[in-house]
Amino acid sequence: MVVAIPRIPFGRTGHDSSRVIFGAVALAGATPAESEETLELVLAHGINHIDTAASYGDSEDQLRAWLADHRDAFFVATKTGERTAAAARESLHRSLERMAIDRLDAIQLHNLVHPGEWEQALGPGGALEALVEARDEGLVRFIGVTGHGLTVAHQHRLALDRFPFDSVLAPCNPVMLRDPVYGPDFARLVERCSTDTVAVQTIKAVTRGPWGSADPTRPTWYEPLTAQSDIDLAVWFVLAQSGLFLNTVGDRGLLRQVLDAASRFGAIPTNAEIDALVERARLTPLFVS
Repeated sequence: MVVAIPRIPFGRTGHDSSRVIFGAVALAGATPAESEETLELVLAHGINHIDTAASYGDSEDQLRAWLADHRDAFFVATKTGERTAAAARESLHRSLERMAIDRLDAIQLHNLVHPGEWEQALGPGGALEALVEARDEGLVRFIGVTGHGLTVAHQHRLALDRFPFDSVLAPCNPVMLRDPVYGPDFARLVERCSTDTVAVQTIKAVTRGPWGSADPTRPTWYEPLTAQSDIDLAVWFVLAQSGLFLNTVGDRGLLRQVLDAASRFGAIPTNAEIDALVERARLTPLFVS
C-alpha cells in the first residue's frame, strides 16, 4: 500500500503542498505512455505540486494532456530564464499555451545567481516587472526565485531584501551543507524564510557528484545515487529539516525510489549514518568555488 506523502503550508501562499514536489524535468523526452505512468505514480503518492520550467525540453507540453483532466489537483509552477521584461512576458505566455492552462500558481526566475543577471532581472525593465504585471492581471498567483551553485543562498537573501518573493529554491544535500561557506549561508536563508513565511524548495538531494566524463544521453547532468538504502538516507536528510520541500530527481528511472523513500520517512538520520553515506557512496561536491 502506498503511503501518501504529508503536506505542509507552502510558505504564505495558503496552499498545503506535499513535502515532495514533482520535478517535471523528468518528463522531458518521455513517450505519452511514460508520461502517463509517471504522473499516475506521482498522484498515487499524494503529490499535489508540480515544478517545471520553460527550458526543460518538452516538459510543459508533456503536462498538457494530464492537466486537462487534473488541473485542480495540482499547484503548477514553472520558471523563466529570461532577464528582460519583454522576453519574460513572452516566456510566461508561451508556458501557459504549452500547458493549455489559463493561470499559473507560480512563476519563478530561473537560476538567478550571476550578479549581472540578478541586477538586470530585478532592475528597471527587468523580468520581475513582467512577472508582477502578470500577477496583477491574474495570470499567475505567486512569484519565486531559484538557483544553483555555492552563492545561491546568499543571493536569495539579497533577493528577498529587494522583493517579497513567495518561494526560493536552492540545493541541499550532506556535502553542500558541510561546505564552510554554503552551509552557514543556507542556514541563514532558511531562518530568513521561516521569519518571512517564504517557502523553501530544495534540489540535488540524491546527487553523488559530477559525472567522470561527459555523455549527453544521460538523464541528469550530475551522477545520482542509485542504491535504495543510499537514496533513503539522502531523502530523509532533507525531510528531517523542518519546513523544507524536496523537489524530485530529473532521472525518471529513479523517481519511484525517491518517492518510496519519502513515503517511509520516519526516524531522523544520525550524523553517523550520514557520515557513512558520504564515505560509502563517495559523495563529492557538485559545485566548487
